[in-house]
Amino acid sequence: MEYNTKREKLIIPEYGRNVQRMVDYALTIEDRERRTAYVNLIITAMYNVNPDAKNMVDFKHKLWDHLYIISDYKLDVDSPYPMPDKQERLSAPQALKCHYNNIKFGPYGCVIEKMIDKVISMEDSQEKETLIALIAQQLKKSYLQWNRDSVDDELILQHFEQLSKGQLHLSEDFKLNTTKNILNAGKTHKVIKNRPATKTKKTNQAKKRF
Repeated sequence: MEYNTKREKLIIPEYGRNVQRMVDYALTIEDRERRTAYVNLIITAMYNVNPDAKNMVDFKHKLWDHLYIISDYKLDVDSPYPMPDKQERLSAPQALKCHYNNIKFGPYGCVIEKMIDKVISMEDSQEKETLIALIAQQLKKSYLQWNRDSVDDELILQHFEQLSKGQLHLSEDFKLNTTKNILNAGKTHKVIKNRPATKTKKTNQAKKRF
């Protein structure tokens, strides 16, 4: 009995061992025309064993790229696509720039901070006052997503003061929405979103005609 642990490692496991063996055989075919014809059969086999490949963008190009990778970039055939660059695939991807360390308060994220900076730069107007109030309310909503057990309005307002660097001011009669109202609004939204569509009277009458 031959165990998988003793077999040659699969380069792209999604296509299975048979496809890899077919590619290995294609490398032994000396006639280029025959080799190309055989490789086209391999492409069909690759699609049959991995039909999800059709969901990929430009899936035919992907199949040919995977074929070259399985052959260790040694396959010389007439292909509708150029052979991918081996060094580009082997090179390490560039590190993503992460700005999470610069976020002052985790529950609010960087988007809220950018919004506050944008509003700070706006000229005084009714629109600016409205945005200031909306941002303060959003702070409490975001905080409740992070911690529903305890939320202090005074703490939210302190955070707003710090995030805006004291440059945004709420009106004297401003009040944050109550925790109960915010949570109930979220539940109501979910109910409406999941509620099945009701049949209209016109739709029922149309069905009776048929």
